[in-house]
Amino acid sequence: MAGFEQATTVENGEAQLDPQWTVGGRPNGGYLLALLARAAVTAAHPDPLSASAVYLSPPEPGPANVEVESLRAGRSASQARVRLTQKERVCVEALFTLGDLAVAGSPRWSDAEPPEVTPREELPRTPIEPPAAGVRIDMLELLDQRVDFRRPGDLRGWLSFADDSPFDPLSLLFAVDSFPPATFTLGGRGWTPTLELTVYVRARPAPGPLRVRQRARLLTESLVDQVCEVWDSTGRAVAQATQLAAYRLADAG
Repeated sequence: MAGFEQATTVENGEAQLDPQWTVGGRPNGGYLLALLARAAVTAAHPDPLSASAVYLSPPEPGPANVEVESLRAGRSASQARVRLTQKERVCVEALFTLGDLAVAGSPRWSDAEPPEVTPREELPRTPIEPPAAGVRIDMLELLDQRVDFRRPGDLRGWLSFADDSPFDPLSLLFAVDSFPPATFTLGGRGWTPTLELTVYVRARPAPGPLRVRQRARLLTESLVDQVCEVWDSTGRAVAQATQLAAYRLADAG
């Protein structure tokens, strides 16, 4: 059972997609984005500041190739394109802006105050096979995820690694895609594949559980636009994301 850092290792352009970080047997989109970011970061720019990925074909657990193309190397930021391929198929392609969050400083102003969330100890841990999901979520063996489903289209809760490993900027790329789809409270069921995911990482998180809010902004017959916001244990906003995903209604077969 690989920890997150080990499971996102890329060496000489090769990665091993870990079967533990999957939903319905397929690698989680945020996990894949973090893996690509790990390949992109450099000594000069160790943190992903922004990431935008398109998911073209779902890969399987196992070996995959990762290709990094440097687009620009600047003093305060650099840009890179990273592509993941498997069996000669392009699966994920992402653009990254890289920098150093240590020099970003403290927030001067923010409209993203931490939302009200049910206390962590009052929420049950999400099971690996949630009754409403219709799919096995293997990555929940490695996570302590606690979600309040009582608000339609608005999920709030807590996230930590099961072994209490601290989150870092790379694993925040996973955190923004780790919660159940907000469509589960709006009649959606089953796998909800990500088509496009854009993430801003705003700060290195303090140790402790993350506070997460994921909400649906617009729902059509087959697509959902979701927003995810993440705060660390001090109440500081550390990541935000928007995602376009496909979904199925419970009675759609």
